[in-house]
Amino acid sequence: MRRPAAALILIISLFITGSAIAGSFEDATKAYFSGDYETAYRLIKPMAEKGLPEAQFNLGLMYNNGQGVPQDYAEAVTWYRKAAEKGNAKGQYSLGMMYDNGQGVPQDYPEAVTWYRKAAEQGNAKGQYSLGMMYNNGQGVPQDYAEAVTWYRKAAEKGFAEAQYNLGYMCYRGQGVPQNYPEAVTWYSKAAEQGNAKGQYSLGMMFYRGRGVPKDYILAHMWLNLATSRYPALEKAKREWAEIFRDLAASKMTPAQLAEAQKLAREWKPKQEK
Repeated sequence: MRRPAAALILIISLFITGSAIAGSFEDATKAYFSGDYETAYRLIKPMAEKGLPEAQFNLGLMYNNGQGVPQDYAEAVTWYRKAAEKGNAKGQYSLGMMYDNGQGVPQDYPEAVTWYRKAAEQGNAKGQYSLGMMYNNGQGVPQDYAEAVTWYRKAAEKGFAEAQYNLGYMCYRGQGVPQNYPEAVTWYSKAAEQGNAKGQYSLGMMFYRGRGVPKDYILAHMWLNLATSRYPALEKAKREWAEIFRDLAASKMTPAQLAEAQKLAREWKPKQEK
């Protein structure tokens, strides 16, 4: 009769321990998202040291970003690796990113591909997108546009805006897939609706030129106008091109049409895909 009792005690003990870990992790997550990084670090580190993969990934993230601790890429790599080796997809993607960028480890594209692929095969959208980029650029693997399209599409179908834009671009250029302007418009639209500046610029240009959609200067102006406000400072040249074509569209419009385009841009709100 002692064995069943001992087993019951063990089960209860594991349940209590598991509940305590879950509670601590939830508290750490709340602290992190409230900006209390010191508390988040204090709560996460013991769980990471006990081998909880999600905590190991988050501890790596905090070292990577310098949140609650001094920024330390090598330490970030250490914790990402621990999570990645336990099969944590976010840890695998993040470890791949460190090899890709040469942060905390020497830059190593084949190693980056290895970890991106592990994450991608688990359905991680960032891993899928990044693996697509490696095939697109021929980094760590032979350049293969068709394979790039395969991985972009997987990430795009999950709502990842950068992948949606890239897939649209591949359809526009006919790289890895037959050239297809309507399909390019479909994916540019999905990226644009989420606020992706490149998607907005490209969609505006499709309306401006009438490729894959009827020519429409009102919609061209709207999307180009939105793109000008969303390109970051580092992409000044792209913003300037958006401004040039926005103004060219304006020159072909009546005052009423211009007012409508400006109204559409003011009232536009980003759509977050699930």
